[in-house]
Amino acid sequence: MTTVRRASGLSGPQKAATLMLALGEERASKLLSRMHDDEVRDVSSAMAQLGSVPAESVEALCHEFAEQIGQAGSLIGSWETTERMLLRSLPRERVTQIMEELRGPAGRTMWDKLGNVNETVLANYLKNEYPQTVAVVLTKVRPDHAARVLALLPDSFAMEVVMRMLRMESPQAEALEGVERTLKAEFMSNLARSTRRDSHELMAEIMNNLDRGAEGRIMAALEEQSSESAARIRSLMFTFEDLRRLDAAGMQVLLRTVEKEKLAIALKGASENLRDQFFKSMSERAGRMLKDDIAALGPTRLRDVEEAQMAMVALAKELAQQGEIRLAEGGQPEELVY
Repeated sequence: MTTVRRASGLSGPQKAATLMLALGEERASKLLSRMHDDEVRDVSSAMAQLGSVPAESVEALCHEFAEQIGQAGSLIGSWETTERMLLRSLPRERVTQIMEELRGPAGRTMWDKLGNVNETVLANYLKNEYPQTVAVVLTKVRPDHAARVLALLPDSFAMEVVMRMLRMESPQAEALEGVERTLKAEFMSNLARSTRRDSHELMAEIMNNLDRGAEGRIMAALEEQSSESAARIRSLMFTFEDLRRLDAAGMQVLLRTVEKEKLAIALKGASENLRDQFFKSMSERAGRMLKDDIAALGPTRLRDVEEAQMAMVALAKELAQQGEIRLAEGGQPEELVY
């Protein structure tokens, strides 16, 4: 038996669905054409499950709608008003999660938001997902963004994703909704929370990507303004010279992974202690060849040396994130338990 609903017991989407049915197919179709996909889905779902609504309830709903519009006058939407309205009907924890998602990467839908997420961040998340899930995601974001993400995935995994994309037909609505729910619940909510980072940690990462001249000037000025902040930022920074604290196994992994040309350029401007540590981790023949490569470079632009060193630091951090090596940041050796 079809359920009869009263206006007072209708949800927001159900009220919208009722009003559209009251307006008739022609007017309702014009409204639907101006809505976004997620809005159309919510209203359509409510409409399909609405059941029978008494005429007096429809009339009361239309009157309520007209009355609210007539009394509204000028409207101002803001984060604060949105949060207050949500708190009237949802638990605070859920409201906090929604507001974090809204304040996250800009975009109307989940796929729009993913298109604004840094490709490295997105790739690091997706590489732990099923290839089919990654294939669905990459078909939904912009091609240029998908290309950058694909390039950052491990080669064998990326090839499997490519093959899934080539064989993929139009993803079913249920599959898309499942992926979308997972991304909302796991990735986007974690991303929103991760944006509340310690300001010193963020500044340390920025400093790691500055050339030495700019870094020196800024840190010297900061030292005068706040020696405590400068000391904390230095403790969080990981520089090229900090690679000297890699253990033997970590140094071997780094040497196997880094491009030999970049290694030579980076060591061109390294301290003798750091150079010696690299040479000790290589065979005598390989070390001799590397020394010859460094000598053959001749005068090298400081900018090229710093770029090569920053690339090696970035590679070391990526390897650490993958669990391949361990890093001790900020000039402090890792504590060991004997």
